[in-house]
Amino acid sequence: QVQLVESGGGLVQPGGSLRLSCVASGFTFPAYVMYWFRQSPEKGRERVATISETGGITTYANFVKGRFTISRDNAKNTVYLQMNSLKPEDTAVYYCNGLGYWGQGTQVTVSS
Repeated sequence: QVQLVESGGGLVQPGGSLRLSCVASGFTFPAYVMYWFRQSPEKGRERVATISETGGITTYANFVKGRFTISRDNAKNTVYLQMNSLKPEDTAVYYCNGLGYWGQGTQVTVSS
């Protein structure tokens, strides 16, 4: 069955960095666009970043442009989200999405 497992979240101070990972299984990972979303009580669900099948095309929400980088390693069936210059408003549960499936999410908390 399709499974997406996120990791890498945690508590970080403003201005800090985290790298999220999402390992996929149960489908042909290299054939699908992958996404990172986030969800918070204040803002609901927001799409953060998108990466094409080969990784050659990436798109970002305006609120993370220049700070976050999405990438993928098709040999490892893994998509990443490098998050730099984190702000308190980046606090949320971060989810990866592919083929319409969701992982369980990983909590990111930005606080001093």
